[in-house]
Amino acid sequence: MTLLIYDDIFLQHDTGFGHPENAKRLENAVRHLRESRLWDQLRVERPRAASIEEIGLIHPQTYIKAIKQIADTGGGWLDSDTAVSPASYDAAIYAAGAPLTAIDLIMKGEAKNAFCLVRPPGHHATPTRGMGFCLFNNVAIAAKYIQWKYRLEKICIVDWDVHHGNGTQDAFYNDQTILYFSMHRYPFYPGSGRNVECGQGKGKGFTVNVPLSADTMPGKYRELFMDVMDRRVTQFSPEFIIISAGFDPYKKDPIGGLNLETEDFGALTDIVAKSAERHCNGRIVSCLEGGYHLSDIPLCIEAHLKALLQA
Repeated sequence: MTLLIYDDIFLQHDTGFGHPENAKRLENAVRHLRESRLWDQLRVERPRAASIEEIGLIHPQTYIKAIKQIADTGGGWLDSDTAVSPASYDAAIYAAGAPLTAIDLIMKGEAKNAFCLVRPPGHHATPTRGMGFCLFNNVAIAAKYIQWKYRLEKICIVDWDVHHGNGTQDAFYNDQTILYFSMHRYPFYPGSGRNVECGQGKGKGFTVNVPLSADTMPGKYRELFMDVMDRRVTQFSPEFIIISAGFDPYKKDPIGGLNLETEDFGALTDIVAKSAERHCNGRIVSCLEGGYHLSDIPLCIEAHLKALLQA
């Protein structure tokens, strides 16, 4: 059983006219999944809101309160890219709660894996700063939640968004219990993600960055991806895998692009699913990050979900 975690509250996060991270991304995906009847093959669940305590596993209370205050007073901008509208705080706490909802159902044995169709995204949000369209770091909160509630120790986060997940890296740079693996275009926004960035202190070696040039072709991408999954993730032997599923490495993406075809997202998912079968009883929670081609992101998501269903 594959879960789809979704709620219309995510459509209420208003980023303004012309912003690439907009509600149409999810509206189009939901319409396509319904029309293709893939929706009927999934167990669709509404998320709960993450509690302040749960968000506080990553973000300090002062930051959480600041986001709420901006929303409550009519909205504003954290930087030139990152909007907070009056409904954004509520959308963000449900986006953070979506993977927690999925984790609870998976740990109860009611599903094997899940995809969280959420916004705002999260992987650029550092513990103390929202940026890059992101308010709270959904996958980082999820990783700490698994450790906190279920006492699983080793969590792997696989991030294939075209942009490096600087916020997730920052959260776990000194942590040997979280393996963060990112493949991303470089040099590119946000400027981090060199291969020499590999963690520090006890966390040295537990951050794996694979920066790619813009002309990297799908075959080479998959080869490099599989090499890290087979070598480094196998060595780590995670007890749960979380995916930061950005669909902006897609070749037609308007603000990213790494030449991937829609079917490549199914292939990447299959590689992760096989690793999850070997190490953690197939347990995967995937969260939407980027992906801005409004007509084709539904096709990328479809490929991802079909691979999760077949896992």
